[in-house]
Amino acid sequence: MTMAAASLSTTVSTTLAVTVAARALLPGGVLHLRLRSADGAPLPAFEPGAHVDLHLGDGLVRQYSLCGDPDLPGDWQLAILLARPSRGGSQAVHDRLAPGSRWTVSPPRNQFPLAAGTRRAVLLAGGIGITPLLAMAWRLHRLGTPFTLHYAVRGQDSAAFAGLLQDTPFADRVHLHADDGPAAQQLDILQALGEPQPGTHAYTCGPEGFMRAVQAGARALGWPADHCHQEHFQPPDEEVQPADRAFTVQAARSGVTVQVPVGCSISSVLLKAGVTVWTSCEQGVCGTCLTPLLAGEADHRDRYQTAEEKAAQNQVALCCSRALSPTLVLDL
Repeated sequence: MTMAAASLSTTVSTTLAVTVAARALLPGGVLHLRLRSADGAPLPAFEPGAHVDLHLGDGLVRQYSLCGDPDLPGDWQLAILLARPSRGGSQAVHDRLAPGSRWTVSPPRNQFPLAAGTRRAVLLAGGIGITPLLAMAWRLHRLGTPFTLHYAVRGQDSAAFAGLLQDTPFADRVHLHADDGPAAQQLDILQALGEPQPGTHAYTCGPEGFMRAVQAGARALGWPADHCHQEHFQPPDEEVQPADRAFTVQAARSGVTVQVPVGCSISSVLLKAGVTVWTSCEQGVCGTCLTPLLAGEADHRDRYQTAEEKAAQNQVALCCSRALSPTLVLDL
């Protein structure tokens, strides 16, 4: 799963060299990759839900979830859907990542972990959103934690991981739901979630419409909000932004003041002014560019912070947010 189309504006401080050990094209246009450390050492361990930044050359970086068994050290597995139209990332992966080729990745980062105290889990995947949930399923199986995995796809011929899931030791807990399949196998979100129970957590990843439907179902059943976990990998297409206007940003520690015009992000303007800004997704999804806000009122447009965090006005996502006040002062 790609968390978001991304472009790193600065080089991350720690990276790893990997080679493509194997690649296979799965149904639905999904490329399954196995990455191996370039020096032959085992790649770092990761927790279910983690992702890595894959550097594709020419400043192009994309985030992808690790989808293999996290308890089998050594290689990493990624699965990348060829998006149509592609913003460049998935097309580059499909075109360039040949067996034996060498690439740079970040160490794993996890913003979608299994919650401590999970005694039972409901995993709901929409399409390529299956990737982080695969790693979760492996971990839950090894822990002996009861779970069900619901895998919803548009068509039976686009279920990239259907064959792989049939060969797992937890195949009896996997339910495939295809939009073009018989009515009896269609996903019933309320039935899949069931009534909330102490220690039961739901984990969801997929397109925004799918995740909104799961959220609505959980609310209708009375699930506690802190027992429903989601990972967003693209902002909602239909989200309408208010009319933009130019504003001023002061980077307090750097002593730099810039004007942010309409159509430009805070991060891009600061970078042009020589201020180091860490970015990754550039769509307000990953949280990489969150920066302490010292003064001013931000117009938060990210999907990473909670409503309470946005209301506190303590930090702002520089890749997508704007200003409600004439000036924002940042701790940069």
